[in-house]
Amino acid sequence: MSKKEELIVDDHKLQVSNLDKVLYPKAGFTKAQVIDYYIRIAPVLLPHLKDHPLTMKRYPDGVEGEFFYEKNCPAHRPKWVQTAKVWSEGNQRIMHYCLANDLPTLVWAANLADLELHTSLSRKNNIERPTMMVFDLDPGAPADIVQCCQVGIWLRELLGGMKLKAFAKTSGSKGLQIYVPLNTAVTYDQTKGLSRSLAQRLERDHPDRVTSNMSKAVRKGKVFVDWSQNDEHKTTICVYSLRAKEEPTVSTPVTWTEVENCLKNKNAELLRFRSDQTLARVEKHGDLFEPVETLKQKLPKKWDV
Repeated sequence: MSKKEELIVDDHKLQVSNLDKVLYPKAGFTKAQVIDYYIRIAPVLLPHLKDHPLTMKRYPDGVEGEFFYEKNCPAHRPKWVQTAKVWSEGNQRIMHYCLANDLPTLVWAANLADLELHTSLSRKNNIERPTMMVFDLDPGAPADIVQCCQVGIWLRELLGGMKLKAFAKTSGSKGLQIYVPLNTAVTYDQTKGLSRSLAQRLERDHPDRVTSNMSKAVRKGKVFVDWSQNDEHKTTICVYSLRAKEEPTVSTPVTWTEVENCLKNKNAELLRFRSDQTLARVEKHGDLFEPVETLKQKLPKKWDV
């Protein structure tokens, strides 16, 4: 039996159902708590979602059940949910992605058990131009986020040499992600080319610690610097999104001081944040990722790395 209730969100009526359903069994975290988290984090989350086509990762039976990705915005969506038309090479057709541009849409998606919000690096009006360059630092066991912190610091130094500022966030899973805001005219060919060169440079400088190779076989004990996210057809976990792990962990912005501190103390727990901790951090620090949507930086015309 699906127990339905009605929520009024910014003058929109929303049907929500199964609020007491446990979506994170080991943590006892319910669908009502998922919706509550997204409502409370919305003031800092929505600017990062705005106009970025959204791929939903839905867990109707919770994090231990089956999940599915939904690229096309569901046909049963309310008429006020905005969409973006994006040509899909793989499907050879136009896809209609949801845009989570406002609080009612965010609550509607959370009610569909869209635990994870995966966004394009572009905005809808310029799909072929990324607004940022990203690096996903993914540790191969027994390496963990501590080793990712070291690689992130090396990467920050290389980017600093190009006069590029970088910002760090946890993946909410086991790695660290480095974002370089651009917000200027740039192509995916350029961001992918530079990110690949930087990943290969790190691999050359630290062959025992870093790989730029996607093969799982070579990752053991190393950090994979995934540059391939810089692609028109790929999505990346949005900052402040929940992750479908045992506990409701969040992809959370961190300061470089915190990255250095995690490395110094060799303590992965220092960079692991549950939803309540992320909300408390925002209360204290505001949105540490705000510059990612606003800071204008130009890629070097030529690079030699």
